[in-house]
Amino acid sequence: MSIRLLIVDDQELVRTGLRLILEALDDFEVVGEAGDGEEALARAEELRPDVVLLDIRMPRMDGVETTARLTGGGLIPAPRVLILTTFDLDEYVFGALRAGAAGFLLKDASRERLVEAIRVLHAGDALLSPAVTRRLVETFAARTRPPTPPGLLDLLTPREREVLVLVARGLSNTEIAGRLVVTEATVKSHVGAILTKLGLRDRVQAVVLAYENGVVVAGEPT
Repeated sequence: MSIRLLIVDDQELVRTGLRLILEALDDFEVVGEAGDGEEALARAEELRPDVVLLDIRMPRMDGVETTARLTGGGLIPAPRVLILTTFDLDEYVFGALRAGAAGFLLKDASRERLVEAIRVLHAGDALLSPAVTRRLVETFAARTRPPTPPGLLDLLTPREREVLVLVARGLSNTEIAGRLVVTEATVKSHVGAILTKLGLRDRVQAVVLAYENGVVVAGEPT
């Protein structure tokens, strides 16, 4: 079954270029395009894409608000949102990650990286491995820290908190398993418990919350 894609960008040439790249692959289907956030919401409601490739800076409705509305429960199942941006440090991107985006990619990324990112998101994972993602979170988390319900992090066991720190540092499940000398299945179980207890959608939001609340601090060694 093909991965259904919606391309959202206010530049027609960008949309056309992305469509040409993605439609050349057998497992991708570009079901539609939109030029701004409001049009994106209407097209997503109509077309029910699996993944939305979303520009962060657009007229009428920016990528942050669009992401929040795409992932906020109005569409079931909600599409996975991949933020596309020209800037590697953009506070709009951090807001979109908090709003529910599953990852972000720079517009100068290679074709191979774009294809990989879409497949990673469609599989239910988050695009967290690039160092620039962690750098962006580290840079903007302290500036935009929202209040966290008192005692929320106390719901985690000591082991779950340890896993949260390693997730926030960008380690994969395999790397965490090696660090803690446990099975990968055990790590997956801990990550699932963390997301459930903290009411988070995915690993991206776990990373954001960890930096916002000082569970990890920028510049600390992994």
